[in-house]
Amino acid sequence: MVTTTSNVRPASTSGAGRPPLRRNNARRRRNAIVAWLFALPFVLVFAVFMLGPLVSSFLMSFTDFRARDIDQPLAVGFVGFDQYAELFENKQFLHSLANTAYFVVVGIPLTTALALALAVALNNGITRFRTAFRVGFYTPVVTSIVAVAVVWRFILQPDGLLNVILGAFGITGPDWLNSTTWSMPALILLAVWRNLGTLMIIFLAGLQNVSEEVLEAAAMDGANAWQRFMRITLPMLRPTLLLGTVLLSVGFLQFFEEPFVMTKGGPLDSTLSISYFTYNQFGFGKYGLASAASYVLFVAIALLSLLQFKALRSKD
Repeated sequence: MVTTTSNVRPASTSGAGRPPLRRNNARRRRNAIVAWLFALPFVLVFAVFMLGPLVSSFLMSFTDFRARDIDQPLAVGFVGFDQYAELFENKQFLHSLANTAYFVVVGIPLTTALALALAVALNNGITRFRTAFRVGFYTPVVTSIVAVAVVWRFILQPDGLLNVILGAFGITGPDWLNSTTWSMPALILLAVWRNLGTLMIIFLAGLQNVSEEVLEAAAMDGANAWQRFMRITLPMLRPTLLLGTVLLSVGFLQFFEEPFVMTKGGPLDSTLSISYFTYNQFGFGKYGLASAASYVLFVAIALLSLLQFKALRSKD
């Protein structure tokens, strides 16, 4: 009897994985839908209260939109870059730009240096009362600017505490807040005091991650404390320095509360900042011009942050 070979091929096993694969894809889709449902409230709030106004203000900066009387028709015209050109022809805006640059150039290095010095002192020398010092230096950060301003106005008066201390050394202090020369340094002093605690805690956290073994090895090789700090601690602190200075720069470039509460931008616009100028333009009903000013500030923040990333990013 001759046996014939069957032409029926064995079932392919290539499709055996398809049902589990389809089930995994369906599970991923369900998980994605659930995740988006949980995120939907935030997305809606962000879109309505953040993204929408951002896009609207950007478009508004290219128009002549301004407040009008009730009996006047609302007419918004596209003017291109005219608002930006008007800004850089506005002497008050240029003055506010110079004031903001002064505030940033002096305030950021001063705050960074003092915060780093305090963080190093707390990390190396003061251990018993470290928590108390953290709380003490951080308290101004969580204190209301109004309460802070009231206290500092008394301190900076002609017969205030600061001038009393200077008088003890034979120095006659100025009328800090009513002087075109000393009003900005007074606000810088206030801003440094307010932001010192935040930066100090950030730096302290970074210092506690510096390897003690590396420092001990360098000490055994003959490196002194200054060499260990400059050659080991500071390079290892680059990411922390970058985070702290970027956060500080964003806050300092947008400084508003200090002149608004303390000096109202005076005397003679000597403490007028870009944020305060923008606020005033909205108050005057010049919405297009105010929007343009806010985006000039945005570009300044972006450029300064980019420079800091290039200078302080890790070489690795």
